[in-house]
Amino acid sequence: MEASETSPVWDTLTIDLVVKILSHTLFGPFFLTFIPIFYWSLGYSPTGSIIVSSTAYCAVVALFWFVKWYSRLYANQASLFFAPPPMDWSEELVVITGGASGVGELIANTLAVKNVTVVVLDMKPIATDNYNIAYYKCDVSKWEEVEAVSKKVIEELGHPTILINNAGVVQGKLILDLSPEDIKQTFDTNVLAHFWTLKAFLPGMITAKRGHIVTVSSVMAQVGCAQMSDYSASKAALQSLHASLRSELDTHYATPQIRTTLLTLGHIHTPLFSTTRLPPPESPLARLPFLYHFLFPSLHPVDVAKAVIRTLDEQHSMVVKLPFYVHFVGGAAEVLPSFGWAACKWVTGADWAMRGFVKVSGRREEEGVVGEKKA
Repeated sequence: MEASETSPVWDTLTIDLVVKILSHTLFGPFFLTFIPIFYWSLGYSPTGSIIVSSTAYCAVVALFWFVKWYSRLYANQASLFFAPPPMDWSEELVVITGGASGVGELIANTLAVKNVTVVVLDMKPIATDNYNIAYYKCDVSKWEEVEAVSKKVIEELGHPTILINNAGVVQGKLILDLSPEDIKQTFDTNVLAHFWTLKAFLPGMITAKRGHIVTVSSVMAQVGCAQMSDYSASKAALQSLHASLRSELDTHYATPQIRTTLLTLGHIHTPLFSTTRLPPPESPLARLPFLYHFLFPSLHPVDVAKAVIRTLDEQHSMVVKLPFYVHFVGGAAEVLPSFGWAACKWVTGADWAMRGFVKVSGRREEEGVVGEKKA
C-alpha cells in the first residue's frame, strides 16, 4: 500500500489520537484531581489507601507536566506568571522557502487568510489569488539569488519577522548510484539554503530583537536507511544547525527574543514522497496495513501547517516531533542492542520503502520526510 492509499478511517484512528486522549485523562493532572475527590465524597477515609494512592499518582503526573512546562519557560527565558501578549499577525512578514506547493503552500495560504503578508521563495509560482502572498522566483540553493531577492523583499515589503525554511529535495538512490550532481543538489537545497536565508534575513531580526525561525527537519536525521543517505545526512546537519543557531542567539547576539523551532517530522502525504510504499511489502505488517498505519501514521499537510502556526502563535522556541513515534526513533536506535534495532527495521520494512522510488522532477516540495516508517 502506498502512502497515498491509506484509509481515511485509519488515518484518523492512530496511536497519536490515543496518546492525545490519554494525556487529557489518565495522564492529565486536571482530570486526575477528581478521582480522590470522588472517593472522598463517597465517604472514604482521607487516609485510606485508595485516596492516598490516587492522590500520589495525581501528584506525580502533575510534577511531570510542571517540569515539562517550566523547562520550556526556562529555555525561552519567559515569565513564570505571565504569558506573552497575543501575537499581532498584522505586524508579521513571513518568508517561506519552497512555498509554492505541499506544506509550504498550505502554510502560506492559511497565514494569508489571517491577513498576514507572506513571501514565497520558490522556482515556480504559487497558485493563489490571495493578494497577501508575494511570490519571488528564487533558487534558494544559490547564495547570489537569495542575496539579490532578499534585498528586493526588504526594499519592497520590509524586514521579515518569520522565516520558515521548508524547501527540500530527495534523490532516493543507493549511495553508489548517487551522482556528484545529485549529492550537490541535496546539500545545496536541504542545508546550504538555510545558511543563505539566515545570512540574508537574520541581521534584520537581530537589529529588531524579534523574530522566529522555523527549521524543517526529518525523522531520517536520527536514523539511516537504504536509499536515504544524502537526505538523512542533510537533515542531520539541520538539527546541528538549529542547536548552534539557538546558542549564538542566546549568547553572542544576546537576542533570546528571536525564537527558533525545529520540526522533526515523519512521512507526509505530499508528492515529494508519493511513490514510496507504506507499508513496504517486505514488512511483516504489510498484511495488516491498518495496524501499520495505526502505529506509524503518515502526516497530512494540514497537520504540519497547524503545528507550525500553533508554534508561532505560542511565541516560544521548541522542538516539535510529529507523529508520536518520532519521539522514540533516535533513542531506540541508540539504546536497543543491534539485534533489537534490526528487528525494528525488519518489522517496519524501513530499508525497503524507497525501492522503486521515482523522483518528482521539476518541482521542489516542502520537506516531507522519509518515505518509510520506522519504529
